[in-house]
Amino acid sequence: MILAGGGALAMAGAWHGVARAQARAPLRLGILGDLSGPYRDLSGLGTMASVRQAIEDLAGAGTSLQVEILHADHQHKADVGAAIARQWYDREGVDAILEVNNSAIALAVADLAREKDKVFLATGPATADLHGPRCGPNHVHWTYDTWMLAHGAGTATVRAGGDSWFFLTADYAFGHALQRDTQRAVEAAGGRVLGQARYPFPQTTDYSSFLLQAQASRAKVLGLANAGTDTVNSVKQAHEFGLTRRMKLVGLLCLLGDVRAMGAEAAQGLLLTEPFYWDLNDRTRALTRRLLPKMPTNIYPSTNHAGAYSAVLHYLKAAAAMGPAQAKASGRAAITQMKAMPTDDDAFGPGRVREDGRKIHPVYLFEVKAPAEVKAEWDLYRLAGTIDADQAMRPLSEGGCPLVRS
Repeated sequence: MILAGGGALAMAGAWHGVARAQARAPLRLGILGDLSGPYRDLSGLGTMASVRQAIEDLAGAGTSLQVEILHADHQHKADVGAAIARQWYDREGVDAILEVNNSAIALAVADLAREKDKVFLATGPATADLHGPRCGPNHVHWTYDTWMLAHGAGTATVRAGGDSWFFLTADYAFGHALQRDTQRAVEAAGGRVLGQARYPFPQTTDYSSFLLQAQASRAKVLGLANAGTDTVNSVKQAHEFGLTRRMKLVGLLCLLGDVRAMGAEAAQGLLLTEPFYWDLNDRTRALTRRLLPKMPTNIYPSTNHAGAYSAVLHYLKAAAAMGPAQAKASGRAAITQMKAMPTDDDAFGPGRVREDGRKIHPVYLFEVKAPAEVKAEWDLYRLAGTIDADQAMRPLSEGGCPLVRS
């Protein structure tokens, strides 16, 4: 594999990955992520490293493809994200866009992919609508979703005695969907929701007034329907206020880098659901060893990075199986091929892509270790439970996806 710097593109940089370079037109991947905002550590150059690793692993397995990668910052603005996606599909020859860790932008990109007959690998957004009422033939929903996160942490917490909840929620599509799905899971398990506080996103940094509302509710559990630095700051401030001594905190989309940023003292006891952890098994440890030299300083491979690696690897395998020219000609045909092939990689192990476009794999409930238990900088999780793949995702019959035959 050869990596070389490319020329500047409008709103993007370009890199080139080549496995046994050929004369045919390359497959072009566009990473549309957060390079400067609250999700930058879960996105950005870490995702670039993960995509490069997928290309490298494919080349190492002997598959001959030529691939180019573009990268741009959506700035969490729907108009900016949609404009970049349209430019990439229309004028830059991008065949597949991935990541898009903002649910509102992701829904717009999914519509564009269908309109242009391109591919969207939704590895960053969480709204379960992407494989529900907003499913489509040109995209797959890969890493996590609000139903998965809600039913993993929400149901388990209620069963463990956390039967009264208050939500701290980012006031946009992702936060709303995550609260909605968790509330349904909590109530289905016999719990109650005593209140909510929605804060402006992404400009909020002081959560004190919202945390005081949570404390006044006398709920047993504070559900954090947010992500990235929002989750980090809200947990730190909850710890400073002594709220963690009165309430159990549940990170509804909380990843490894977030927990490290919080520190074990503030985060200890936090419950969270993830489909990937670097120290989960031999395959995840092997992938981590390969990825680390490519990762930005002080960033460890997280679930988002694993999702990008897994989705790109499977997309490229599908493109190789059907022929790159056909994959470029029709995004719908490429997605159909992805659904027809079983998945298997070092991030998530064996799995499949369901008819509604949802990637199916096991999910794990983790609890953050107490400081005395932490043996190394990134040794932060204790496995609290495993949810089998078929139980981890919303049942096909309940999603409302129009692609699903009744």
